[in-house]
Amino acid sequence: MDWTLHCSECDTSADPGGLPTVCPACGAPWLVRLAQRPDPGLKQELGQRPWTMWRYREWLPLLPGEEPVSLGEGATPLLRASLLERRLGMRELWVKDEGKNPTGSFKARGLAAAVTRARAGGATRFTIPTAGNAGVALAAYGTRAGASVRVYAPRTTPTTILQQIRAFGAELMLLDGHIGDCGKASRAYAQESGAFDVSTLREPYRIEGKKTLGLELAEQLGWRLPDAIVYPAGGGTGVIGMWKVFGELRWAHWLDGPPPRLYCVQSSGCAPVVKAFESGADGTEPWPDPVTVAAGLRVPAPLGGRLMLRAMRETKGGAVAVRAAELCAAQGELAAREAIDAAPEGGATLAALEHFIERGEIGRDQSVVLFNTGAGWLYR
Repeated sequence: MDWTLHCSECDTSADPGGLPTVCPACGAPWLVRLAQRPDPGLKQELGQRPWTMWRYREWLPLLPGEEPVSLGEGATPLLRASLLERRLGMRELWVKDEGKNPTGSFKARGLAAAVTRARAGGATRFTIPTAGNAGVALAAYGTRAGASVRVYAPRTTPTTILQQIRAFGAELMLLDGHIGDCGKASRAYAQESGAFDVSTLREPYRIEGKKTLGLELAEQLGWRLPDAIVYPAGGGTGVIGMWKVFGELRWAHWLDGPPPRLYCVQSSGCAPVVKAFESGADGTEPWPDPVTVAAGLRVPAPLGGRLMLRAMRETKGGAVAVRAAELCAAQGELAAREAIDAAPEGGATLAALEHFIERGEIGRDQSVVLFNTGAGWLYR
């Protein structure tokens, strides 16, 4: 294979064959390391390829001639937010609208990559805990791969999301509690049934799918990068994937200069990453009694906490928690001013941007990209 697996915390490495989970030595997530630098000349060929995330196949863990499990994910619009630019007095503001993915969220990218590799490794049954959108994506891509899927979700998950999970043919298990409780149940089911658990960062390939967020953004901006990115952080694969690929793009000489500063936003009712960032801690501590209207941000103990903190600190970014009233108002403003049907998590990025501007961390003369990670209709 054209890649190997390396532990994100210790010196352990491994062959990528079979169904890898986490590092056996320390339990930390694996990260994929490419064996070869993709040729910068490939940039000129991309326009001749289908407009999906798989146009970047040289950057992805895909074997020569292998057909991925795909529903046409990626190729989401990067929209100039001109009216918000004027209100905020900003030079350049964009919104990357991941709600336009096949399953209504950015989760399509990660689960397409994870299911593709797991199918090649022999998986025929999948399980996942979800705050919502990951369950929809696995239900769809598992069905696409001809596999069976079981999804564990909190009873408080938005009704439309639960309907989508069922519509795609998954077995849905509703539990009291939050995604951490669902994760325990999913892992127990995987242990007893042999199903492959594709929980966030408990296999290495969801990050690889998510890193196409950064590849696509760079291409859409003419192979330049913004000064700053504001991203809603729950499990963290999106921000970790972009941090990873921005380093890879410089390693392969596709881009020069520093990466964008990465800023994460969480809800004030569940902000373990923000708390750790502000305290200077290397890792997160479980957040007690997590409560938020943004289901995707209700992740009280993210396995990727240490990696998210590294991503923000290495890029000189930051973190902030916003109140429910703020993110809901910002969600409404994205719709009313820019006709973007954002998820609550997407609204949180706009609310966070205003905090970062007020704190002097992001300048009005800089270029900024907000990530809307899902479609608002899934929450109604």
